[in-house]
Amino acid sequence: MNRKFLYIITGVIVIGGAAYIGLKPDEQISATGAPLADVSVPQLTPAQSAGEVAFNENCAACHGQNAVGQDGVAPPLVHPIYEPSHHGDQAFVMAAQRGTRQHHWPFGDMPPVEGITDTEIQSIIVYVRALQRENGIN
Repeated sequence: MNRKFLYIITGVIVIGGAAYIGLKPDEQISATGAPLADVSVPQLTPAQSAGEVAFNENCAACHGQNAVGQDGVAPPLVHPIYEPSHHGDQAFVMAAQRGTRQHHWPFGDMPPVEGITDTEIQSIIVYVRALQRENGIN
């Protein structure tokens, strides 16, 4: 009798867990991807424009054009949380190279950016910092 009860409980847990895990992708699919920030774009220098190109190639699919973020996908990088005194440039480098655990936003962990170079990362930082300054984040 105990063994039968154990099998039933185990089955319920396995089926319930599978159903819960099965719901996770649907939640992501239902995300609107709407921008999460209103961003003003400054007149970009050549170095910042190069960073914009690298950002668009490596980051915009998740973080949105001009780093506005996307609802249900990824946070805006033009946000006080990412000001230089809280998330220095090295935090961006490490996130791009190694990924990062979810800690400020409910979007899940960020995976590393495959194939990104150190030069591209530095260029992206120059671009993101320009956007931040234009929007009062110093």
